[in-house]
Order: sequence, then structure tokens, then C-alpha cells
Amino acid sequence: MNSLFLLMRDRLLDTAHMASQWAVPAIFLVIILVAWNRRVPMYESFVTGAKEGFNISVMIIPYLVAILSVIAVFRASGALDDIKTGLNWMLAFVGLGHHGDKLELLPLVLIRPLSGGGARGVMLDLFSQHGADSFIGYAASVIQGSTETTFYVVTVYFGSVGVRKIRHTLWAGLIADLVGVVAALFFTSLLFRG
Repeated sequence: MNSLFLLMRDRLLDTAHMASQWAVPAIFLVIILVAWNRRVPMYESFVTGAKEGFNISVMIIPYLVAILSVIAVFRASGALDDIKTGLNWMLAFVGLGHHGDKLELLPLVLIRPLSGGGARGVMLDLFSQHGADSFIGYAASVIQGSTETTFYVVTVYFGSVGVRKIRHTLWAGLIADLVGVVAALFFTSLLFRG
């Protein structure tokens, strides 16, 4: 039974690796073929889109500066370490004890909704401490791919179009991030811990 599971896991990993290699080129090819079929002037459309993208980039610079400043203050203040220590204490208080590698991922989980760059820095720290091929390295990579920079997206995108009331967007994004983290830990444990 165990060898069957390992064989299925290896086949799944091989299939996922092959699909990930060809996903982006396949999407580009589909876009080009659809545009060609509809007789869209591709180069002119690309240049027009690039101009619009540049204008949007200039519009969102103030929002980027604001969110990146907040993130820098949060990391430099040591608040992240205080939150990790507090959660360790609360888990020990209710009798759950120290959960080792799961709590090692906590800084990544807390930074990811704020900043992709900050989360990448935390992930690289985890790689240097535990190795990229460790369970923590795999889990950190899957968490990075399964979650979104929710506060960043809400700040930049809603700010660039002038939306002031975000309603349920933030909570929906944070719940999606939580589901992404739980799913990432589950599937990483399933695939890389056997």
C-alpha cells in the first residue's frame, strides 16, 4: 500500500512539473492564436496596453509608498517576533505545546498578506535556516503560491480607481489566505512527509 502511494505521489509530482513548465507558453500561444483568428493588430495592441500600464504605474506610486512604509515599520519594530512569541505562549497555555515547524512558518503567514517582497525575504530566511528541500522550505514555497498579498492588492487596486469603501473585500481576501495556508500545509504534509 505504501509503495502504491509513493508511486502515485511521484506520478503526480511529475505531471505537475510538466504542466508547470508548459502552462505559461501555452497561455501565450492561445492568446496569440485567438488574436490572429480575430484579426487583432497584435503589435499595436501590445504597445497601447504598455502605454496604459505605464500610466497606471505612475498613478499607484503613492499607494505603493504608503503600504511599503507600513510594512517596513512593522518588520523593524519587532512586532512580528512579539506576535510569534505570544502565539507560542497561548498554545502552551491551552496545552497544545510547541508545534515546531508549523510555527516556524508563522512569520511568512503574517507577512504574506502585507507584502510579496517581505514574504519572499522571510521565505529566503527560512530556506537559509532549514534548507530549501526541507519540509519547511516546501511548505513556505507552497504558501507563497497559494496566498495573495491581500492588503497590498486592496490598497493599490482600490486606491488606483478611487474606491473608498472596500466592504467585504478585505475579509474575503483574508479568509481566502487562511484557506490557502491550511491547504498548503495539508498538501505539503501529504506529498512531502508521506
